[in-house]
Amino acid sequence: MHLIDRRNFMQAAGLAFAGSLSPRQLFALEKADAVFGTAYQLKDGTCGLAVLSEDSNVLFSAPLPDRGHDVSYDPIARRSVIFARRPGTFAVVFDHTGAGQPLTITSPEGRHFFGHGVFSPDGKLLYATENDYDNAAGMIGVYDATDRFRRIGEFPTHGMDAHEMLLLDDGRTLAIANGGIETHPDFGRAKLNIATMKPSFVFVDRVSGDLLEKHELAPELHQLSIRHMDQDQSGTLWFSGQYEGPETDRPQLIGKARLGKELELVAMDDRVLASFNNYTGAIGANRDAGTMAVSSPQGNALAIIDTATGKVVSHQTLTEVCGLAPDRGSFVVTTGRGQVISADGNAAAFDDYFWDNHVLRIG
Repeated sequence: MHLIDRRNFMQAAGLAFAGSLSPRQLFALEKADAVFGTAYQLKDGTCGLAVLSEDSNVLFSAPLPDRGHDVSYDPIARRSVIFARRPGTFAVVFDHTGAGQPLTITSPEGRHFFGHGVFSPDGKLLYATENDYDNAAGMIGVYDATDRFRRIGEFPTHGMDAHEMLLLDDGRTLAIANGGIETHPDFGRAKLNIATMKPSFVFVDRVSGDLLEKHELAPELHQLSIRHMDQDQSGTLWFSGQYEGPETDRPQLIGKARLGKELELVAMDDRVLASFNNYTGAIGANRDAGTMAVSSPQGNALAIIDTATGKVVSHQTLTEVCGLAPDRGSFVVTTGRGQVISADGNAAAFDDYFWDNHVLRIG
């Protein structure tokens, strides 16, 4: 689909989106402590974004031109952005209450989105992980949220395959996962450098773009692609990876990072580690509960870790589980088979939906 087609598509979608909430849905939104934003696919191949309630109801949905990946939220202006799945070139700004029309952002020539982004503390800037694919370099695109998300700059991630990033509590330092895998839109999602890949975890000053610290795994783990991260109640960053080496290997997949410290892998017992099938899909913290959840859609596994001890406190089999977000004392979880499992463990099945990789708690 060409760029102009995407713009026309979203203009048309916006009309349906803005008027999509019934009085019952508006009431549910007003009463909800939190709602959850996520992407989906339908059985007919169409894609969209959805807002879910805590009791696993779809409050509303809107179409997307292709698959979405993750959602970022700006609590200042109370708006969200859903990013295209790699190698997509669109991101859509929307109001989770359904007010107004969505706004489509497009990446510039020679760049595509990696599916993740964060807002500055004042909500005036949006930072997005991007691929400078002709130069195989990770970039952070900077967008002016006060001027219809006009792109105003970029700076490097000092690595390849920039994926998820977080803004630390100082409001200035970005933690960025460089997955280390070379891709190019001419080759779809093919991985072009598995033998020589070099992932890294970096800290970058979002104002100056300066590299503050860069950390790499041991040489024998150069095929462990660092993908996703979240921060626990102590400020420690937990990251999860996807191993591209021999299937018979069983490297640890979860690690911890902090400014001024080397990366530390979290040892998991053989049974739990084997269940991940060398692949994690998402990682997320419940700071109130002191836990970290990790999903594996390839291994059909979900584990919950006590962040104080590093011990697995819950482990279950769940087909194509991936999306997760904190809620009350546990997590909301979604699967590629259309299930939404609420924090109290109740499962709702949506026969036409395949929930995509991530879920964001809004509120």
